Amino acid sequence: MTGNELIVDYLTSVPAWYLATVEDTPEGAQPHVRPFSFAALQDGEIQFCTATTKDCYREMQAIPRVELTAWKPGRGWIILRGRANLEDRANATVREEGFKHMVALGEDWDDPADPRLTFFTIDDAEAWLCDIDGSWNPIEL
Repeated sequence: MTGNELIVDYLTSVPAWYLATVEDTPEGAQPHVRPFSFAALQDGEIQFCTATTKDCYREMQAIPRVELTAWKPGRGWIILRGRANLEDRANATVREEGFKHMVALGEDWDDPADPRLTFFTIDDAEAWLCDIDGSWNPIEL
């Protein structure tokens, strides 16, 4: 299993995982964390889904540094950090999966081609599986 396959397997095995972005406010940089739940592999690359109308998208446009994490009992927690690449390169299959996933969450989309629905990847990524014993085990990407 490749590192990206391991990450997608982990993220899709939990109900939600958490993505942190940064907003540059007049008071200084402010981290924002919110739940996400869609991740899919396309040509060995992890595709994530959001909307161009959401704060997280605007924040990633301004400051692309992101970090995500999830915890699963018995498996420790996973961390993935890097730079959001907002170039939407999702193919029709991933776009359909993302659309269905978002609709199942209760979001309102016209169809998989809805221009608000967008996919992103993470460049210059680093990842670890961590455990309560303090270990940070690198995931080769």
